Amino acid sequence: MKIAMWSGPRNLSTALMYAFAARGDSAVWDEPFYAAYLRETGIDHPMRDDIITADQADADEVAAACIGPIPQGQSLFYQKHMTLHMVPAFDRGFMRHLTNVFLIRHPARVVASYARKREGPTLMDIGFVQQAELFDQVAGWTGSAPLVIDSADIRADPRAALTRLCAALGIGFTEAMLHWPIGPKPFDGVWAPHWYGAVHRSGGFEEPEGELPNLADSYQWIVDQALPFYERLQRFAL
Repeated sequence: MKIAMWSGPRNLSTALMYAFAARGDSAVWDEPFYAAYLRETGIDHPMRDDIITADQADADEVAAACIGPIPQGQSLFYQKHMTLHMVPAFDRGFMRHLTNVFLIRHPARVVASYARKREGPTLMDIGFVQQAELFDQVAGWTGSAPLVIDSADIRADPRAALTRLCAALGIGFTEAMLHWPIGPKPFDGVWAPHWYGAVHRSGGFEEPEGELPNLADSYQWIVDQALPFYERLQRFAL
């Protein structure tokens, strides 16, 4: 099975990738289209040149690898995708051959976390608009809503949330998904030193989050714009 997990940044996406890697039966791929996205858009991100140099920057070749043979002889291929990386210039046809799942998080938490790593995020930087668009496209292909899981539910009860997710995917849950070694991983993207500090210090999912953060007006405006997209997908959460 090839699983494409679609989220925006700062969505618990790296921790969930680590959980699948810990299963022992899963090859994982960290943000396959990041280099292609940076090359196509010209956008300035931390470590931009390093990312483009280190990773495959041809979107067609990345798409072919996403649906090609599963690496390392594993039975599962877990792909951690960013919704904002699927720019209009990229052919999305490869997604028809994947099991597409959507990982969501309240936009106030996303914006607060993102702004600590890269100042001045815009609505398009945090991926909610693109996530809803991809969700609708997959639903149109399949005739039903694709799977959705909320990061808040994972942090509230990782065992229960991952058990539901695995059942919906038709695979068995394993306790190994709840813990992983502390520190960097060999399958981390080259951008990990900038973005993955907190998850590298953890050996499992963090405790549930508290109240929503208070944001400056300029950031709250982004949250207000993103909230309807989050709420629409949240209605389908497992």
